[in-house]
Amino acid sequence: MAFKNSESRYGSWVIGLHWLMLLLLAAVYACMELRGLAPRGSDLRASLKPLHFLLGLAVLALVMLRLIVRWSAGAAPAIRPPVPTWQDRTAQLMHLALYVFMIATPVLGWLTLSAQGAPITLFGLHVPALVSADKALSRQLKDLHEALATAGYFLIGLHAAAALAHHYITRDNTLLRMLPGRASR
Repeated sequence: MAFKNSESRYGSWVIGLHWLMLLLLAAVYACMELRGLAPRGSDLRASLKPLHFLLGLAVLALVMLRLIVRWSAGAAPAIRPPVPTWQDRTAQLMHLALYVFMIATPVLGWLTLSAQGAPITLFGLHVPALVSADKALSRQLKDLHEALATAGYFLIGLHAAAALAHHYITRDNTLLRMLPGRASR
């Protein structure tokens, strides 16, 4: 398993963490979407909220690992043929927005639960509150968390659409650099 990026592909760790994050984010969103479909008071509805929180904390942990691996793996492989400067800068801004989303959304969720004042437990373990109980703050944080989560659908969708446009329209190697299981060329 290659840790470092090559001239033509991202390293295995970068690729693996990228796709693992996609699966984890899909699970986080699925928990809340399914929760909305479950009848109020049902065991399923009650179990999806702590699972959502647990998966959100996993996103936060994984994004920190991703940043460490990304900075350690070396320069990103070049896009061939090269893209215009405006596309490169737009991609950099999109990646920054995605990282802000993947850090801020779980932190806001944790802050929301903390401000609600109820004990936060995961599998019987107490999770420390980040702020003191404050119902008004809790509502504000929840609204911000939900707005950012909604924006996440668009950020993830734009990211995927851009990768597919590069592959099928521009016909460069943008997507190929991140696909798992492909040999370096």
